[in-house]
Parts: sequence; C-alpha cells; structure tokens
Amino acid sequence: MKFSLAINMERMSPDIDMKDVARHTLEMVQMAELGGFNIAWAAEHHAIEMTIAPNPFQLLGWWGAHTNSIRLGTAVVVAPYWHPIRVAGEAAMLDLLTNGRLEFGIGCGAYQREFNRMAGGLKAQDGVPYMLEMLPLLKQLWQGDVEHQGKYWSFPKATACPKPIQTPHPPLWAAVRNPVSFDWAVASGCNVMTWALTRDFAEVESYKQRLEDSLAKAPAGTKRPIFSTMRHTAVYARDNEWQPYVNSLKRVAGQFENLFRELGAVDNGFPEEIDLAALEHRAEYDSTMLRTNLMFGTPEEIITKLKRYEGLGVDNFIYYASYGLPMDLQQKSLKLFVDEVMPAFAEDKAKKVAE
Repeated sequence: MKFSLAINMERMSPDIDMKDVARHTLEMVQMAELGGFNIAWAAEHHAIEMTIAPNPFQLLGWWGAHTNSIRLGTAVVVAPYWHPIRVAGEAAMLDLLTNGRLEFGIGCGAYQREFNRMAGGLKAQDGVPYMLEMLPLLKQLWQGDVEHQGKYWSFPKATACPKPIQTPHPPLWAAVRNPVSFDWAVASGCNVMTWALTRDFAEVESYKQRLEDSLAKAPAGTKRPIFSTMRHTAVYARDNEWQPYVNSLKRVAGQFENLFRELGAVDNGFPEEIDLAALEHRAEYDSTMLRTNLMFGTPEEIITKLKRYEGLGVDNFIYYASYGLPMDLQQKSLKLFVDEVMPAFAEDKAKKVAE
C-alpha cells in the first residue's frame, strides 16, 4: 500500500496570515516527499476560505517547483466549471513544467453553493454528464486536433498546447461513489478515488465491492485500476490527546454540511457552522464514532487500522490533513505518521520482496 497526501490551503479565521497558510501547505508537501509519500493532491474550490483552491494546477505548479520526486495530483478538476481546451492545456503545461509528475483527477463537483456561482445554478447532482463528456475530449486534445459538437461544449478544430510529457497522457483518476460511476471509471481507464466521509469501514468495503463488480462486467483484458481511499487523519502520541483533532473535525463538518446543502450563510468566504445535532445523520459526527471511523489514533492504533485497509485491497491510502486543525498539530501528526506508522508498511514490502 502506498500513501498520498491531500492538503488544502485553509483559513478558519481572518486573523490567520495567508502567507503562513501558503508556506505551511508547501512544508507539508515537502515533509510528505521526504517521508516517502507517493502523491500530493490539491482540490478545486471557489470563494471559500476553508479550501482556498481556485485552480489546482497553479498550486501544484508551485509545489512542483519546490519538490523533486513526489507526484502531483488534481483531486479533482470539477468538470462543469471548465472548458475542455483550457483543462487540456493547463494539465499538459503542469506535466511539462514538473517533468511528467501530473496525476490527473476529474470529478463532477459537490457543493451546491459553488454550482450556484460557478455553473449558473446547475444542480450538483447534474454535474456527472459534464465529466462524462469532458474526459474523452481531453484524451483526444492531448493527442492532436479534434473538433467537437456536444451537449455541453462545441468548438472548431483545436488541440492542447503544449502536449503532456507522459504518453499517451498522465495517469487518470476519477472521484467515484455509485456503481454507475465505477463502471464508467473502469471503462475509461481511470484509477478510482473514494472517500467515505465520516462513515465506518463498511462504506469502504462497499466501494471495493463496487470496483470488483465493475471489473467482473468489463471486457477481458481490462486493466485493474488503482483503488484509493481517503480519510481524515490524525496521529497523536498518547490516546488522551484526541480532543483537539476531533473538535477541529467537527467544526469543519458543520461548515461542510452548510456548503453541501446550503444550510447557512457564508460571510466574506467564511461559512457559518451548522449545528450537527440538528442533522438527521448526526450520529456520523459523534466523537466516539469519529475516533473509530476515521484514521485517528496513536501510531499503534493507526497501524492496526491501516492493516485492515491494506487487507481489503486499498492500493493507495490518502492522508487527508486539512480539517481546520492548527498548523503545528498538522505537522506534528504528519511527522508521527512518517516516523512511526509508515515503517511498518515498508517492513511488509521488504518481507514480500524477500519471499
């Protein structure tokens, strides 16, 4: 099992210096690279301080200029917000400038608030067809000229300039959840990115089963995609240190529910925190459940949890670092993960090679 880092620029209050936030995310990526992480992922979100990422390519380019080997992924480009020619060109430029380190992730979007501002009020659940139309176009644009008359985009003959270094294109990833999206990802040659939010391990098991079902239906010879899953992660030295991590997660969860469902105000980019106790699925945010379901715990507890994911067949675990946690605690957690968790999996790899 390999490890990736998902890290956002985030501000929880206006008194936090944005330059400190930017420096922190870069330091986290550099720590991850030195620690042996495989990929650093950047999101796309608009007009919110808790995820400052209006263009993931810009952020990844900055990380790429200050790192050497860690791969750089979009998690994800939100298809309804872009034009295919622009996506193809920006992605290829990043691949060129980072010497072929791009991992290209695409998705359909999530926050209704963003759709109301970036996609003319399109319903968030209606973003999927945009993704389905865009991805084949990107593959063609990265190869050469193509003209297109589609439902969502139409344009005369054009191509991506520049072309990506990786051939025929950078590795493709899709953010998937339901069985239909798994079928599409497998058929399209995409690796899969899953996120169980705060739900229990059974949710991850259901995603793995959907992947296996999709592969069973696919034509013979279909390549098995990389199966990744993301979890909020917190590593602390002693069990009694859990509270700041869980409390930070619960605060961000209240803001997430606001953005996802438009349940409250957003003032100057800072979302109002929704009362989690008022939600029908409030049990998903119980402190004990969060400590159990998420990748929260001492190094020994994290190793035990990760072994279960590895046993299920997770190829790449995505360490989600950004959930309103103070920057010093984010770095402390990542250091413990690198120093005391990852070696357990390096030993497993060495054993398999020896066998």
